[in-house]
Amino acid sequence: MSLLQKARTVWREDNLLRRVVKNSGLISSSNIIAAGISFVQGILAARMLGDNAYGVTLVVISFATNVNNLLSFRMYEVVVRHFNAAIAGGKKDEASAIAKGIGLTEIGTSIIAFLVLLALAPWGARVFAKDASLAPLFTFYGLTLLSNLIYETSRGILQAHRRFGQLAAVNLIQTLLTFLLIAGAFFLSVGGMKLVLAAYLAGKTLQGILIILLAVRALNQNLPGWQRVPLRTYRGWRALFGFAVNTNLNGTVTLIVRDSIPLYIALLIGTAEVSYFKIALSFTTLLMMPIEPFIWPTYAEITQTIARNQYEATRRLLRRVSLIGAAWVFAAGGFIIALGWWFIPLLYSAEYAPAYPAAVILLIGYGFANIFGWNRPLLLALGKPSFPLVTAAVTGVMEVILIFTLVGRFGYLTAAAIVSGYLLISIGLNIWRGMTILHARSPEGSEP
Repeated sequence: MSLLQKARTVWREDNLLRRVVKNSGLISSSNIIAAGISFVQGILAARMLGDNAYGVTLVVISFATNVNNLLSFRMYEVVVRHFNAAIAGGKKDEASAIAKGIGLTEIGTSIIAFLVLLALAPWGARVFAKDASLAPLFTFYGLTLLSNLIYETSRGILQAHRRFGQLAAVNLIQTLLTFLLIAGAFFLSVGGMKLVLAAYLAGKTLQGILIILLAVRALNQNLPGWQRVPLRTYRGWRALFGFAVNTNLNGTVTLIVRDSIPLYIALLIGTAEVSYFKIALSFTTLLMMPIEPFIWPTYAEITQTIARNQYEATRRLLRRVSLIGAAWVFAAGGFIIALGWWFIPLLYSAEYAPAYPAAVILLIGYGFANIFGWNRPLLLALGKPSFPLVTAAVTGVMEVILIFTLVGRFGYLTAAAIVSGYLLISIGLNIWRGMTILHARSPEGSEP
């Protein structure tokens, strides 16, 4: 049997893979368009502001995002894990209570996050932007925390109901609005940091409103009367919030060891180097974009296959998703290596040429992460949320130590190499643990 014939046979017989590809395709087609638009708007913003001002803008965005992530419980993961389980078990009242309780919790944490940002804005401006007078910009962009009060809960509800097309549409609409505002400023030559941040704020606000409306409609359609179900209907709150705390701690570790890299670079070197690093990251992320949409449809499917003890089906799905990912990563990686040295200066201008070597270095770690993007969702579905947390924390401590020891002396390329190393080691450990548990739970194995 030829390779093509084998692929066709697999496609016809594997309902799980077809469903994942279909759902990820809904996201991917829209996300590729949105990523392309975002890529162009990044070019316009970089050219309009110059490397230092663009770096400051990125620092402001990173700071607000990190404050939010510090207090975020990744509610979309909690919803998919517990809401999905209740739906699969036919417990609609419990699912209603879960959706309402998680939403109320997120509203509280979002308000607290905004108040924390208000208190820290002067310090952030002085330490990372190196200019205390920029504190109002930090506060201004921080309004995104209020405009996305229950974004994560709403996202989780749509994922649990497999409304991936709606998620993709919201992302595209938000991206279009931001792009149109930045493009208008660029071509009218009226741009500045505040206007660029206002464009991002407008897009995020629209996204927050739309996704809430869609989530409420999904609940009304599938769980009529959900608003009137008492929270006490669900008796598993302790386990749910334990899971949420684990996802929050994992998010905090990710914030410290990965999301804060631009802030570390700003602190140790300067804002121009932040722009080089972020351009390298966005260039790498753009070409990896078609793989990312596979992650959460895969998670939604494996939560159910694992709940039904279908471990061989789970392993088969993960192998095939990784093969699809690997084919794209090697093709996209080849493009970055072959043409990035010419493409980046052409698009952004010659002053951003230092972004190319960082992109090549980051490709190693992020390519591996994209091929095995299911590593953490698998452990969540297996009920082992602590393992990726411990893995990320232990490897992350070493990463941060290396960054503060080496980056100030050797530059931002060292930061890129350290990040790639962190991804390779931490994800590799997650894969080993997840596959070990799957094997042990199969009929021929036993749980360690």
